[in-house]
This record gives sequence, C-alpha cells and structure tokens, in this order.
Amino acid sequence: MNEYLRDVYVVDAVRTPIGRYGGALSSVRPDDLAAGVLRGLLDRSPALDPGLIGDVLFGNSNGAGEENRDVARMAVLLAGLPVTVPGATVNRLCGSGMEAVIQAARAVALGDVSIAVAGGVESMSRAPWVLPKPERAFPAGNQQLYSTTLGWRMINPRMPEEWTIPLGESAELIADKYGITREAQDVFALASHRKASQAWKDGAYDAEVVPVDGVDLPRDEGIRDDTSLDALARLKPVFREGGTVTAGNASPLNDGAAALLLADEAGLAEIGREPLARIRAGAVTGIEPQYFGLGPVDAIRKALTRAGRGFGDLHTVELNEAYAAQALGCLAALPDLDSGLLNTRGGAIAVGHPLGASGARIAGAVAHQLAQAGSGTGLAALCIGVGQGQALVLER
Repeated sequence: MNEYLRDVYVVDAVRTPIGRYGGALSSVRPDDLAAGVLRGLLDRSPALDPGLIGDVLFGNSNGAGEENRDVARMAVLLAGLPVTVPGATVNRLCGSGMEAVIQAARAVALGDVSIAVAGGVESMSRAPWVLPKPERAFPAGNQQLYSTTLGWRMINPRMPEEWTIPLGESAELIADKYGITREAQDVFALASHRKASQAWKDGAYDAEVVPVDGVDLPRDEGIRDDTSLDALARLKPVFREGGTVTAGNASPLNDGAAALLLADEAGLAEIGREPLARIRAGAVTGIEPQYFGLGPVDAIRKALTRAGRGFGDLHTVELNEAYAAQALGCLAALPDLDSGLLNTRGGAIAVGHPLGASGARIAGAVAHQLAQAGSGTGLAALCIGVGQGQALVLER
C-alpha cells in the first residue's frame, strides 16, 4: 500500500438469498432489494451513526427500469438513511458490483471518505422491455421492443459481427479453444450444486445472508440438490447445434443484492467492530469481446502483482461461474491456480448470477471466508460481457 494511501477494511458484508428468474424475489423491486441489504448491513453495526457514511455506491447493469438510473441513491432514501448521505450507481455490466467496491475503496484510501458502503443489485425478473424512439414522429409501421434482461440489444451496425455473438456462443468458443468437453462442463456444474447445497447445510452462509422483507426464501433458490450427471446430460445444447453449453452448465437468470461496509482506521473506531478483511489490490482488463469469459485471466495476474502476492499465497478463490466452460477455460489459462481453492461453497451456476450484484457478492464471500479462517489471502474475480475481466485481492 502506498504510504500516502489509507488502509481500507471490509467491516461487514451481507447479501440476499439469490432468487430464480420469475421466482421468490420477482415481486420485489430492485430499489427495494438494494435498500434491504443496505438496511441489513447497518442494523448489524448499531454503533455506527449512518450520517457518517461518506458515500454509497451500487453496481447495476440494467438501469432501464425501476432502478431509476441511480439505484444507490434510491436505496439510501428507501432505507431511511439521512438525506445528506449521497449515492452513485456504476455500470461495468457483470463487474458492476465489484466496480462499486473498488471505487468506494479508492475513495476511502484517498481520504475522500472515511466510511462507505459498496454493493450491487439486479432484478433480472423485473428488467423491462424498451422501445427505441423512432427516427421521426408518427411512424406508420410496427415498432420493435427489446428485452433488457441480458445480452446485446440495439447493436451499433459498426460493431464487428464476431464481437456481438450470443454470450453462450462465446462459451462455446472457449470450449473449442481449450478442448473442454460437455462432460467436463457437466461435472463442474454438478460440483457447484453439491458444494452450494452442503455449504447451506453446514451454515457456511449464515454470517452473510440477510432475509428479504416479506419473502420466504430460506436459501439460494437455484440450488438443485437432486441433479445428477444423467440429468445434466439430458439437456440440449442451447447456442450451437451439437454444442456443449446447456442451461445446466451455465449460470441462470437471477434476482438479488449484496452490500459491503468499508472503512479506514478512523472509520473502524466509529463503527466499533473488528473488520473481516483488508482490501489489498484490484484490477480490470480488456480482451476480445467474443472471448469475454477469459477476461479474468489477465485481471487476476495484474491484481496479484499489484498486491505483491502470487498464486501460492492464496487461501480462497471466488471465480464467478458465468459458464462452466468459461470457468474451466480460466483454470486452463492459469495452471498455477489451485482449482481446489475455487468456489468451495458453490458458484454462480448453483448460487446464481444477478448481474450487478455478483461482483459484490463474491467480494463479500471472500471477506467472510478469510474472517472464518482467521488469516490468509483471498481472490475474487469475474468475467464481464463485451470483453473485460476484473479481480480483487483481500487479506486478513
């Protein structure tokens, strides 16, 4: 850490249970999901005067609907914080939640604020359809609606076609590149469900998950305890005839929110709590859009270098599982990364991937795992649509 920068601590981290598309959380507005985790986070630190929070940053990849473009500010108001507490929303697609954490940490490190909240939220169930404005008034023909749930829309015709392929076809390209078979992807997916199911049974998520008001959702809704390799093998490829990527070895569409409480030394004194972990370094990188799933590879290397750490220093790793092929491709490109450290409590294939929330979810998960271990170095990383990768290194 630069001598002119302040240490940044993760004091606490919470998230909702993750809901399935059209499932238990589909009746909850995204601004209410964000307000819920913000309120839940502050309720766990009763000594903190909310008026001391210097800023609230939330990641969100949609923004076109009930988020009202700045869902962070909506959450501040809906959660009952003082109106003097500001809020800003950031968008780096799937990396939005982690981007919020990095930007908030940067503000704390620079001394702009002493205490901040960073998080992310997404309701893919409630993502609206949008209607472009016509080029001229009173068009006579039919108009096209676009879904804002996931993926490309209203594509600029100057974009090369190979960059704008479906996300799942990108996963197929990674499977081609590294020779990743359908069976290997299904084995990876099954392991994700089994690890997530066991983690919930063991109470491993109890320290970080807060309930959603008015919703009976005791755990992540997408975990399938009864799935098997045979069941996964019966699913048809979605993106390519004779392909390998199916609904079973890809992350689903989801709803959820997550939030972290960040502070410097002075902020810790105000909060009166021992932190979970310290943020050591972060990084973001770019890659060819059609291989976006491999984005974390260089981001991980860069973040570890900035932290002065190597793969052998890691104790826990959360790599967001957009697709099994994508995660396996990253492991193939990072032979020094111990796969046994990866997503030991299940990953997004089972837990879920509410786009704007996932980066904050996995950052918080690493912080909690380090706190439970008592010491160590952790890594959170994820791929980002349109060809980016992001990583965060934490320590305790």
